[in-house]
Amino acid sequence: MLRDILLPELDHEMANTRKVLERVPEDRGDFQPHAKSMTMARLAGHLAGIPRWGVLALTCEEVDLAPKDGAGAPPPLEAPAASRAAMLEAFDAAVRELRDRLAEVPDDLLMQPWTLKKGGQVVFTMPRLSVLRQLLLNHAIHHRAQLGVYLRLNDIPLPPIYGPTADGDA
Repeated sequence: MLRDILLPELDHEMANTRKVLERVPEDRGDFQPHAKSMTMARLAGHLAGIPRWGVLALTCEEVDLAPKDGAGAPPPLEAPAASRAAMLEAFDAAVRELRDRLAEVPDDLLMQPWTLKKGGQVVFTMPRLSVLRQLLLNHAIHHRAQLGVYLRLNDIPLPPIYGPTADGDA
């Protein structure tokens, strides 16, 4: 089953993501390396909310980020960044829900199309399996790496992800 391929990767990547989120300092949430960059708090909250995209991909056929009539927009997808504990709690809950749902999904559902829209315009349509790989896993890896740069610029030791870091086993 396809879910049996995805679940170990989900577990691995979400555990690694949590290790990085655990390092986010509460006193530097307004840090941003460039005026066009997100603040550290917003980036961490966005990263912590990414598992909710996976839940949406498994529970509905499409999502419109900005429906023309204003109704039916998805709930906020970013995790609260008011405190590290609140952010991690939201992340852990989203990962648990996603994992529970994915563990029950048949292959035929993973091959069905899922559509992302904005203002009624199709951004993309692809199989839910691809959505989970791209919008969930790849997206999380991308923002996790960004957050790693933010941490490094603030002299916060990075956890090992795929192997040792310059910080050792910090």
